[in-house]
Amino acid sequence: MSEPQSPAAAATPRNEWPLWEVFVRSKAGLDHKHCGSLHAPDSAMAIQLARDVYTRRQEGTSVWVVRSEHIVASDPGDKDMYFDPMEDKVYRHPSFYKLPDSVDHM
Repeated sequence: MSEPQSPAAAATPRNEWPLWEVFVRSKAGLDHKHCGSLHAPDSAMAIQLARDVYTRRQEGTSVWVVRSEHIVASDPGDKDMYFDPMEDKVYRHPSFYKLPDSVDHM
C-alpha cells in the first residue's frame, strides 16, 4: 500500500526529484544563509548533495535543507501591510537610552 501524497508532491512529475532550498552556517553563532537550491529524492540525500555542492571548501559548520514546497513567504506587493506600520512605533528603536560601557559592544 502506498503512502498518500501531498498536493504539491502529486503535482511534481514522477521523473523529477523534489526541489530543496539549502542554507549554510559559515561559523558557529552566525545565521544560516540561503545558498541555493537542488533536487534530491529525500532529506538525507539533500543534505549530502548540499554538503558536496555548497561546502566544497569546508566553509560551513552546519547545513539545513528544506523542501521548497514547505516554505511560505510574504508577497513583496504586501510590503506596506507588513513593514510600514513599524515606522510610527519609534519606541521600538533603541535610541532613547544610553548603554553602559560594560555592554557597549551590543
